[in-house]
Amino acid sequence: MRIAGASAIPLPLIAALWAGTASAGPPFFTDDPEPVEYQHYEFYTFSLGTHIHGDTSGFAPAFELNYGLIPNGQFHIVAPMAFDGPSSGPNQFGYGDTEIGFKYRFIQEDEKGFRPQVGVFPFIEAPTGDQARGLGSGHDRFYLPLWVQKSFGDWTTYEGPGTGSITAAVPTTRTTGISAGSCKRR
Repeated sequence: MRIAGASAIPLPLIAALWAGTASAGPPFFTDDPEPVEYQHYEFYTFSLGTHIHGDTSGFAPAFELNYGLIPNGQFHIVAPMAFDGPSSGPNQFGYGDTEIGFKYRFIQEDEKGFRPQVGVFPFIEAPTGDQARGLGSGHDRFYLPLWVQKSFGDWTTYEGPGTGSITAAVPTTRTTGISAGSCKRR
C-alpha cells in the first residue's frame, strides 16, 4: 500500500534507527550453563538479520521456548519466521529452520571456591525452511557446545568452546569455535 507523498517504512527499520546501543549477556551471542529451573519456562521473541553483498536475510520474528524438563536440564526449541531479500530476486518470507536442543548442567558452581558451573547444550537445526526460497539451509546442522561459568564478586564470566557439523549434505564439514563474555551483576 502506498501513501500519497510518503514512503511506507517498515516498523522494524524505524525501531532499529530509533534505538540506542544495548548490551546483552547470555543468550545473545553467548550462552551459559545454567538451565531453566525444573518445571519452569522462559519464552522469548527476537529478530536478527544480516546484510552481505546486496542480500538481506534473517528472522523476524522468531520464538524461543526453554522448559525445565528435569532438575539441571532444559528442553529448548526455536521456531523462526525467516526472510530473504536477495538483490537479484523477489523478497521471501516463511517458516525457517527449527532449532531443537537440550541443555544439561553437570557441575554446580562452588560460589566460595574455584569450581565453575559447567553444562553441555547439544542442539540440531532441522531443515524445516524452504531452501529454494532462501528460508532454510536444506540440511541438518548439529552443534555440541560446552558452557562454563564462574562468578567473582559482582562479575560473572562465561565461555563456550564447541563444535558443529553439517551432517546430511557434507558429512566431513565441521566448524569449531569459542565464545566468551562477562557481565556485572547489579
